[in-house]
Amino acid sequence: MASDRGRRGAVVRAWLDKMTETWVPPTATDLASPLRFLYWLTRSQGRRIALGAVLGTCWTVGLTVPPWVLSRAVDDGLVARDSSALVGWALLLLAVSVMNALLGIARHRTMTKIRMDASFRAVRATVWHTSRLGASLAKRVSAGEVVTVGIADVYTVAMALTVTGPGVGAVIAYAVVAVVLFTINPLLAAVVLAGVPLLAIAVGPFLQRIERTGGEYRVHQGRLTIRLVDVLAGLRVLNGLGGKQFVAERYQDQSQRLVRRGYRVAGPTSWVVALSTGLPALFLAAVVWLSARMAATGAITIGDVVAVYGYVAVLVVPVSFFIEGGGDIARARVAGQRIINLLNLPVAKRNDGDPASIGTVPLADPESGVVIRPGALTALVTARPAEAVAVIERLGQVHTDSQAGMEIDEPAREEFRRRLVVADNDAEVFAGTVRDVVAGRIEPDDDRIRTALRVAVAEDIVEALPGGLDATIAAGGSDLSGGQRQRIRLARAIYATPDVLLAVEPTSAVDANTEAAMIDRIRELRRDTTTVITTTSPLVLDRADDVIVLVDGKVSAAGTHADLLRSDPYYRDLVSRAQGEAQ
Repeated sequence: MASDRGRRGAVVRAWLDKMTETWVPPTATDLASPLRFLYWLTRSQGRRIALGAVLGTCWTVGLTVPPWVLSRAVDDGLVARDSSALVGWALLLLAVSVMNALLGIARHRTMTKIRMDASFRAVRATVWHTSRLGASLAKRVSAGEVVTVGIADVYTVAMALTVTGPGVGAVIAYAVVAVVLFTINPLLAAVVLAGVPLLAIAVGPFLQRIERTGGEYRVHQGRLTIRLVDVLAGLRVLNGLGGKQFVAERYQDQSQRLVRRGYRVAGPTSWVVALSTGLPALFLAAVVWLSARMAATGAITIGDVVAVYGYVAVLVVPVSFFIEGGGDIARARVAGQRIINLLNLPVAKRNDGDPASIGTVPLADPESGVVIRPGALTALVTARPAEAVAVIERLGQVHTDSQAGMEIDEPAREEFRRRLVVADNDAEVFAGTVRDVVAGRIEPDDDRIRTALRVAVAEDIVEALPGGLDATIAAGGSDLSGGQRQRIRLARAIYATPDVLLAVEPTSAVDANTEAAMIDRIRELRRDTTTVITTTSPLVLDRADDVIVLVDGKVSAAGTHADLLRSDPYYRDLVSRAQGEAQ
């Protein structure tokens, strides 16, 4: 019998928890304001929100039943000296208390799931959009800002969804108590109806101050996180230059400034917390005093005094929810604004052509005049590396343009990114095994991974690490040298086998012998496949099918390495200068 009840209970819990776990990215309307973003989080789990509201209502309204039962026990049992009535009402009070405890557990469990769901949805939206931004993300938002949004802001926004459960219940419980008090004495009901809104209004200025100071604190918190990420990334350089102590002192100074700003936020927050408990207690004392005066004049009974005390004591819970919920929403508006600022960053518009044609038709950059011949190994040469990088980014569609806010076909974008890969020396190296790092988001294949490593002349890296392909690489490749990280990044790009590979200085951190081997193997593997490399290395230029020279960001000459050496003095001087620097 007990096992049957347990199974039935499990079925009921499964039904209550059952919810289709679908995820749809927020629309532009959902990102119009922090409150609209909160509404999107609420709408996305409507069934669970409704369940939380029902449980919250049942729990808060259920809290009003014990005072009434207690008043009946006083009037019908104690005052009337009826032992059987007293025992009956006492047993009912016990049953109601147990039921309220069970409702409280179910409410808390459901609200925890609501907060977790909202947190995961907000994080997923952030990850989804940052992946769409691709390589342009690092140039528009700092890593520290993304980290702060993905942890602190998401948590704050999720906490605000608590108002959908006990918040709704608090409103209904407040109305129920007012109606019940009206049946006891209209004056008491009028005091309660007028007093509770006044308590909430008294906290209003503090909520506004929380929102204002919280916004300033959040901005400086993001800046400090950015600095911390930058310091950690450049720790080796700081150690070498002896500037670690100087940077540490500056960070400490800025951290103390942030602490002082935090105190300015904590001030009104602590007042809200204190008033959420203190004001209802004062209100309770005032109403009890008034009801006791009425009982002394015979206007109400002793049981009514007990009931009034219980009802007003119960109101402490919804009033606290009102005040705390207002504080949560004030903080969520600040955090939500930071989230939607990130989610509203426009995504680069892809080429108007069919992604399936990538690699089979010329790739053109109208701004510079660069035209890449399909199936050729092309080298971009310039005295200013930033100019070549800008061309690569435009060809790879990693920047926004004036039409960047348009809706884009996501399947076409995925196909575009699969067929065209931009490889640069700032690409992130995530922690993991060599196998996972090289494979990236593609299913690992050991034979293909070893081929990619061979083409990138990175076999020695794997051989030097214990475990081979199972060896672990630290986050950011911090346990590798600059040349090793460069070759691992190149191996990852080659493993993706794109129809078009756009590589920024893929051989700049290796010696001449390694560079010659790398370019020969790239040429062999990607024969008849479009490959573009930015470089000034004569070794690479000599092996390129086409060489395009950029001056002030525009094409000034094009041809083979040998032809340009004979016909273009600027190119000849540039290559000679690069060769002299290499030597």
